[in-house]
Amino acid sequence: MKIAKGLIIADPWIGYILDGTKDWEMRSSVTSHRGWFGLIRKGTGAVYGVARLTDVGRPLSPVEMMAAYEHHRIPDHMVRSGEVAKWNTPWVLADVRGLSRPVSYKHKSGAVTWVELDEAATEGLASALRGIKSFDSRATDQLSEAFVEKSQSEALSQPSAEPRRPISPAVMIFESRWIGEIEINEANLRNNHFYLRPLIDRFPADVIGGSNKASAARREVTIDWGGPKPVQTDIDGKDKKFFRARGWIGAFYRLNGAQAGDVVVIEETAPYRYRVRVQKVGVVGGGS
Repeated sequence: MKIAKGLIIADPWIGYILDGTKDWEMRSSVTSHRGWFGLIRKGTGAVYGVARLTDVGRPLSPVEMMAAYEHHRIPDHMVRSGEVAKWNTPWVLADVRGLSRPVSYKHKSGAVTWVELDEAATEGLASALRGIKSFDSRATDQLSEAFVEKSQSEALSQPSAEPRRPISPAVMIFESRWIGEIEINEANLRNNHFYLRPLIDRFPADVIGGSNKASAARREVTIDWGGPKPVQTDIDGKDKKFFRARGWIGAFYRLNGAQAGDVVVIEETAPYRYRVRVQKVGVVGGGS
């Protein structure tokens, strides 16, 4: 099967799609396209996976956006602030497939919603998908018909208390795992850090290093924190027991409006990859 279109999606949103925790891509307008397309990670010039666009909903109000957090993963504070007001139209995704190796493409100049993939990219994508045993476009289409999606209005009027699973299975070799929560205090906010002391045993031993860069761990983890780029770091596990790279944490606190008493929630989304978010005081299961 030939996949000729691609959609550029920034981090952390493309990461959420690929790990199966986001099945709505929020856009500023509708599209007539339905079917398969490539998931392009913004700024990389490469396709990292594919998905099937099954439906496009109507524009959502801020209240509806906040009720649908488990679909789009946009924190409430970003909705309330108006910074994502333009991107209120849900594109419903299914059958996400991640690639073991990204496929490069030649990006033509000009601002467009859909990227037309060049011949080399479409061939490379087809070759990569043949390596995924469970990828069969005919079988997938038949399977998807068995997963009947609720209407947008019904789904929004009855928000689930549990995180919503994708309506059809994605190819994943890892299931997200809750690591734990760390309460933020005033010193954390002043010094741009949070301690991992009660959770240190839940991280792989080979990412825990000594007290300085000279004794850094053999491996690093990737942290998806909601900013423009994920962070690569090991853990200072001898004395301080926090992420060694801390330049992002101040921006992370500001992005989420963090205050003393809020908690940092840490989830493992793939081997050596973690997502962090701030849960506000008195908000259970919220995105910020």
